[in-house]
Amino acid sequence: MLSDLSVRRPVFAAVAAIILCVIGLAAFKSLPIRELPSVDPPVVSISTAYRGASAEVIEERITQIIERQVAGIQGIDRVNSSSRDGRSQITITFTLDRDLDAAANDVRDAVSRVAANLPDQADPPQIAKANADSSPIIVLNLTSSTLSTLELADYADRYLVERMSTIPGVAQANLYGAPLYAMRIWLDADAMAARGVTVDDVENALNAQNVELPAGALEGATKDFTIRVSRAYSKPEDFLKLPLRGGDASGFVVRLGDVARVEEGADERRKLFRGNGVNQVGIALTRQSQANDVAISEAVRKEVETINQTLPAGTKMIVAIDNSVFTAEAIHEVWITMGISIALVALVNLLFLGSWRSALIPSIVAPICILSTFIVLAPLGFSLNLLTLLALVLAVGLVVDDAIVVVENIQRRVDEGEPPTVAALRGTRQVFFAVVATTIVLISVFAPLMFLPGYIGRLFVELAVAIAAAVGFSALLALSLSPMMASKLLKPASTNWLSRQVDRAMDALKDSYRHSLEGLLGKGSATLVTGLSVLVLAVCAGGLFAVLPQELVPAEDRGRVDVSINGPEGSGFDATVKVADRIEKILDQYRRDGVAERTIITVPRFGQNQFNTGNAVIALKPWGERDKSADQVAAELNKSLSRITSVRAVASVRGAFQRGGGGGGGGGTNVDLIAVGNDYVQLANWLKPILSASQANPGLSRPRLDYEPTAPRLSVQIDRDKAATLGVSAQSIGRALETMFGSRQVTTYIKSGQEYDVILQTALEQRRGIEDLNRLQVRTLSGALVPLSTVVTTELRGDTPDRPRVDRLRSVTLTTQLNPGYTVADAVKFFQDQAAAHPTPGVSVKWGGQAKDYLEASGAVGLAFGLALLLVFLVLAAQFESWIHPAVIMLTVPLAALGGLFGLLMTGSTINTYSQIGLIILVGIAAKNGILIVEFANQLRDEGLKVREAVIEAAALRLRPIIMTSISAAMGALPLMLWAGAGAGSRKTIGAVIFTGAIFATLLTLFVVPVFYNLLARFTKSPEWTSRQIEDYEAREKSGEGHASPA
Repeated sequence: MLSDLSVRRPVFAAVAAIILCVIGLAAFKSLPIRELPSVDPPVVSISTAYRGASAEVIEERITQIIERQVAGIQGIDRVNSSSRDGRSQITITFTLDRDLDAAANDVRDAVSRVAANLPDQADPPQIAKANADSSPIIVLNLTSSTLSTLELADYADRYLVERMSTIPGVAQANLYGAPLYAMRIWLDADAMAARGVTVDDVENALNAQNVELPAGALEGATKDFTIRVSRAYSKPEDFLKLPLRGGDASGFVVRLGDVARVEEGADERRKLFRGNGVNQVGIALTRQSQANDVAISEAVRKEVETINQTLPAGTKMIVAIDNSVFTAEAIHEVWITMGISIALVALVNLLFLGSWRSALIPSIVAPICILSTFIVLAPLGFSLNLLTLLALVLAVGLVVDDAIVVVENIQRRVDEGEPPTVAALRGTRQVFFAVVATTIVLISVFAPLMFLPGYIGRLFVELAVAIAAAVGFSALLALSLSPMMASKLLKPASTNWLSRQVDRAMDALKDSYRHSLEGLLGKGSATLVTGLSVLVLAVCAGGLFAVLPQELVPAEDRGRVDVSINGPEGSGFDATVKVADRIEKILDQYRRDGVAERTIITVPRFGQNQFNTGNAVIALKPWGERDKSADQVAAELNKSLSRITSVRAVASVRGAFQRGGGGGGGGGTNVDLIAVGNDYVQLANWLKPILSASQANPGLSRPRLDYEPTAPRLSVQIDRDKAATLGVSAQSIGRALETMFGSRQVTTYIKSGQEYDVILQTALEQRRGIEDLNRLQVRTLSGALVPLSTVVTTELRGDTPDRPRVDRLRSVTLTTQLNPGYTVADAVKFFQDQAAAHPTPGVSVKWGGQAKDYLEASGAVGLAFGLALLLVFLVLAAQFESWIHPAVIMLTVPLAALGGLFGLLMTGSTINTYSQIGLIILVGIAAKNGILIVEFANQLRDEGLKVREAVIEAAALRLRPIIMTSISAAMGALPLMLWAGAGAGSRKTIGAVIFTGAIFATLLTLFVVPVFYNLLARFTKSPEWTSRQIEDYEAREKSGEGHASPA
């Protein structure tokens, strides 16, 4: 037996513990630090450009064709697509068990088989993998009082972007709101028509003449010379002289300057990026997979300090947004709570054991168990994140239980006169089965969490493994290190004043408890009353579970508030900027009031090119330096922003779980009701009464539909017959329109060793109205020029700019945010009732945003709770060789659940993923108390005591370790419930469940288990009864008393 070996060979036990510490420390150092576990959703996107094509054509000719082809790929969870003018975007989300690389290869194979069916003019589909680390974790702001925004952006692009991308752990550095230098050629349609020049002529001339070519080499007698044809065009005046057509009869050469104005300017003027009211340039940093968030932040800040010393005069770089601050602060808070938990548990040990020697042993075992857990986490590729650290804090109250049980029993035997070595040997043997049983039960409780489906389930795998590993190591050390230390440290505690006081109090409590049990078990009505009480309390637990509000996860103050800005369809950049200025003034008030450190606003929205969109960020001051939470700021902002009617501006706080990769429809703080069918108008009409009801619901914030057929469209119809007669191709028409009214990059130029784009476009004043189309000229087959209006007709109409689809069906989405106090469960119930009240054939419902994650997780955690109950029951049945003993022990589960739910009610928390996992942990805590009583009662029955006397004696003797282990579990969770700061929302919820649940379950378990054991144990036998019968028979057979077995 391990305990015997450890007592007999103490150095061996000490060396084993030291080895665990050393390896655990090395594993701890190797773990990356991040906010949440690395759960990369297998998301593959397919982007296809078809210039000049309308959204309808994109949907029919590209999106639907590709969707049909990829539909048969294995493991698809959801297919989202968007068909906009000129571009198709399809996002395929696979189930989490699919390998991302294999899924991407399957998509490439499927798309390659259908590429021939796509329009010839469409670009080849671009297939890309997305990952959870694609969103930036740090945004840097670059300001200057001496450089213009264009000069500042160029400096950042030349000298800073690459430098920041080389920082360890940084995957990419990208410029935000930064217009780069470009040679802008502003074409004059009237001048081109007068000189017989078309857009194709200008493009061909630029591509033919603005080139740099190798031209061989001269091989001299002593030296070789490489010949290079240099570019002659690098300045605006150079491009003005570029000849478009050779000299005519009079020798006149048409040059670019005759038909265009050339300047060096911004490649795109429609970009706004401001911080604290000042135009700036942003650099966004994304992380590498498995990188250390906190280490990246530290390295970036050091690099920023170095860079600031070398920047031009008046220029400064700052860290504007750092998402790792929340991670670092939350992890710091968890370490503090862990330290407080260990201290509280040590204090409990000291008070109840009455001796610093006895209290020292569990207090040493607990940190070693925590450190040893990293040995399991590191090889599995896990990280040091909020969930694994939360698991370790919870484990503090659990890992000391085994050591307490062992040490308390050894101390009792020492006090009775046994030598410490003998007491350690015998005492550990006596509780060996109980320690192993409780450990297996606890690991069984967490086993279902390791197999939860979905995104939320995958996140909690690391939490389950961390707690299970810690509990496993606690049993190992309780049966090895604890008896070894007890044999060396423990002495009779009666000489100590504290121990005498503790013993006196515990003896009085034990006597009172014994008398209570004798009176309770002596009455026939006690069993009935106890059974009815358990039933009533179970019903109360069920009722409380139904009454408490439910949500996915509790709100977290992440130190920032995001504002989403959406203008009317067709709204331009300048109009959106005017509204953004008004919003910025509202946001800046929080900075002046000392609530926020920084405000950032950008148009268009990060990563998008829709100029009617924008977003803003308020970076709040540290948690201890402000009196308003992020939720309060967001609620106040929404009231202020609701008065701005020209755009839809919504403030929100980022949810605890931000699903990366951009697919699947999950994640975020919004609740999405997605109507799918075959007709957009029908879907929108079906959602309109639900939208009206949502607007009247005070719990929902500014709901909207994503279907708005109001975007102004100028439809250009080509007269195919005329175009064919004149020899004008559709490609020429499309290119002329794209170049003149959009912009087209045709070549590049060199400036100070850097390559920049040359962009063609007509001047803004010549692309204001429909009549500007008539100025365009296209060349016919004969070489003559004809007005564009000769071969096209135009029609002005309203249309939707986007044609979204979900799972190959057209979709319209109703999106809303939640007001404080209104949970996602309330919103889902509201929408379900509304959908049921408007049944329409051909319309079905899907869910997006946090509603999708909530519906997936709620059922999954409920299933895990049921599986935990089943596994615990089966494990106990196997250990006790009885179906009755597990039933007696499991009666404590509803009592623990009621206590946990009462804790949620007391703290104003909700039923969410964290609190449900807390309830699962309570199953193990409640079962541990019952195991201690039942196991010891079985031992006393084997020694000859009757059932009633055995259970009373067992409960009385096990009273101290039961109270100690329960209070230790409660004290381990108490700091989680009370400690504020970053990440307090989740800690408070799970801490409240375990603190109140452990105490409540213990108080009732001390009476419920003995009553039902006394009632039912008479129908059971000892687990060793069968083996003893066999041993007795074999003994009698050897002595000649038994019957010989037949030959």
